[in-house]
Amino acid sequence: MKTNIIISLKLTLVLLIITAGLYPLLIAGAGKAAPGGGKGETLSVHGKVVGYERVGQKFTEDKYFWGRPSAVEYNAAGSAGSNKGPSNPDYLATVQARIDTFLVHNPGIAKEQIPADLVTASGSGLDPDISPEAARIQIARIARVRNLGADKLEALVNAHIEGPFLGMFGPSKVHVLKLNMALDELK
Repeated sequence: MKTNIIISLKLTLVLLIITAGLYPLLIAGAGKAAPGGGKGETLSVHGKVVGYERVGQKFTEDKYFWGRPSAVEYNAAGSAGSNKGPSNPDYLATVQARIDTFLVHNPGIAKEQIPADLVTASGSGLDPDISPEAARIQIARIARVRNLGADKLEALVNAHIEGPFLGMFGPSKVHVLKLNMALDELK
């Protein structure tokens, strides 16, 4: 009996050292070695941090490209989806309201032309990317508001398209904050 208790205490001490000491140090070290030193990759303009690489932002002004809607208002501390299915009346009303808002700000676009990623939230609620089609459908509005040529904006969108991971995993995408940063730099 005494032997079993001593073995149990030794095992408990070893596991305590591993799980409460070594493992947290290993994870903290991996975080420090990651891009951004464990604090996230920031995006800056003229030395001022304007956002994060992997967290979307809400853009509602007509002079900017709009990103994907968020069920959590882009709150990284509360990453989540809405958990409402496609037959839920509240969800359908929310999507319809997003469609109506988009159509008001983008006259001349038919409801059927709106890419789904502009009116549906991602699972995390933090998606910083939209599809190239979602960016292109907004060009007419931004060209009108900023008094820029649509061809210039088309070239800007094309320059910001990121291909699939390793050329084959996932869709092509456009990082909205990076695109809007470049948009502000246009003369």
